[in-house]
Amino acid sequence: MKKVNVLLLASFMALGSGAALADGEAALTKSGCMACHAKDKKLVGPSFKDIAAKYRGQDVAAKLFEKVRKGGSGVFGPIPMSPNGPDKIGDADLKDAIAVILKS
Repeated sequence: MKKVNVLLLASFMALGSGAALADGEAALTKSGCMACHAKDKKLVGPSFKDIAAKYRGQDVAAKLFEKVRKGGSGVFGPIPMSPNGPDKIGDADLKDAIAVILKS
């Protein structure tokens, strides 16, 4: 019986993470991130693939959250990223979007 419960829990967790990834992808589009970023090529800003590669193996979700909120430049080149407040992308959507980026 315990084995069945563990399998059910694992299945629900996998479905939940898939939903968060889908929500994150929708948030990236809805909030305008895709105007400057693409999944696998540099546009105005770095690709999500390049961002994920730079931070692979690091716990940087909170750092990227603040970077998106405050904006800045210099990490991927001189072109600045403008600040993106909660009116443009909510906290939950931003967390989901960062999860998508880091999985790229």
